[in-house]
Amino acid sequence: MSFKYGIDTLTVHKVIAIANGKLHAEITPEAKEKVIQSRRKVESIANANTPVYGINTGFGPLCDVQITPDETNKLQENLLLTHAVGVGNPIDKQISKIMMICKVHALCQGYSGVRLALIERIIYFIENNLLPVVPEQGSVGASGDLAPLAHLFLPLIGAGEFWVGDEIKPAKDVLKAHNLKPKQLKAKEGLGLINGTQFILAHTIVGLYKMAYLLDLADVAGATSIEGYQGSFSPFKDELHKIRPYKGTIEVAERMFMLLYRSQNVDAHQNCGRVQDPYSMRCIPQVHGASRNAYYHLKELAEIEMNSVTDNPIVLSETEAISGGNFHGQPLAMALDYNAIAAAELGNISDRRCYLLLEGKYGLPRLLTTGGGGLNSGFMIPQYTTAALVTENKSLCFPPSADSIPTSLGQEDHVSMGSISGRKFNQILDNLEKILAIELMYGAQALEFRRPNTFSDIIEENFKIIRNEVPKLEDDRALKADIDKMIALVKRRAFNLR
Repeated sequence: MSFKYGIDTLTVHKVIAIANGKLHAEITPEAKEKVIQSRRKVESIANANTPVYGINTGFGPLCDVQITPDETNKLQENLLLTHAVGVGNPIDKQISKIMMICKVHALCQGYSGVRLALIERIIYFIENNLLPVVPEQGSVGASGDLAPLAHLFLPLIGAGEFWVGDEIKPAKDVLKAHNLKPKQLKAKEGLGLINGTQFILAHTIVGLYKMAYLLDLADVAGATSIEGYQGSFSPFKDELHKIRPYKGTIEVAERMFMLLYRSQNVDAHQNCGRVQDPYSMRCIPQVHGASRNAYYHLKELAEIEMNSVTDNPIVLSETEAISGGNFHGQPLAMALDYNAIAAAELGNISDRRCYLLLEGKYGLPRLLTTGGGGLNSGFMIPQYTTAALVTENKSLCFPPSADSIPTSLGQEDHVSMGSISGRKFNQILDNLEKILAIELMYGAQALEFRRPNTFSDIIEENFKIIRNEVPKLEDDRALKADIDKMIALVKRRAFNLR
């Protein structure tokens, strides 16, 4: 099975599969014909006397300056060179690759006027892991992600840089090693390459892929903490959530019931006299569920975006190209900011559960240790780390989409800042991985004090996964190595989630 650029529908999982080499993507004769026809329309416009933005005019505030046919090619090359002004650390290689995959899919829909040979060269880059170096800062998320896309496609013309393993090499040298000559850009092509939301979109796709896993892992971590705390599973009963039927809430309640099903430990304490658990235990469906609802909204928008055409102008015929605003990143930017809050809240409530497990209530020893009385600090200090990470995430929740700074001499007077939203969303998710790793470590330690009771099958399985890497804490030891091992388990998706 293969994916057909410009024909099939992309999803988050398909993009990740193409990027990881698990799904072959190709450009079919049908898509090639759409690209060829679109190119003919551009050439017709370029050779006419009527000014059409981006084809035979300048750009931005120079949109009213008409360019002669002889100047067109140089203009397109200048466009890439002058817009490649990004700064900061390079983005992850996978994000560069996803940007190219999404751009190829958009160009193959036949509204951008880019030549087939240029698209085929980008596909060659994807298939041979020739990944351009793209700085993380410099896009304001309108007129497309101009700076990062310019860096992404500089190697087409022999400029810019590629990753070679973990080293950065000049693109001209890498092209030469592959017996490839730099391409010369023609009318509309530079604009077609650097206009678009692929930087925002690639960060969104990577974030969604992470968040889907972390949403499920947060439920597992919460269930493990409830087992350790000997909490109640009555707040997860179906009858409660049918009368407030949010999709995410119902889904989390069902998962919590499943994760605690047939737990001898929980069953043994159904009539223990405790009236109710603290909110961070009892309200997991409502809090985790709200984050799931945010995730579903962003996923819906992202899958529209990855199957859309977001450059400018859009070529409709031999005489018409519409200069509009499909490049504006606001649709994703606002939802990314919402999901930043959603991800941060998963960490916030996780930290609260860590704190509860340290209090020494309901049969648990204070600080989850019985060794040496006041001699041992036990698990007191890792909760400082979760607290620090939670506050860092809170500070990252300011919505860049609420801000706008005019650019291009006022021509671009409202921008989305969605590129910053996408980057911050992924920073928060990276912190969330660490917070959940620590909660799972706490939960496993709490379970040690509930034996000989047995837990649900899933909790028992995950307990063994943890104990294969991190032993029970008896007397104090350096916990940094344990935390690192827990984070590594999270990153490699080692836990059973269902």
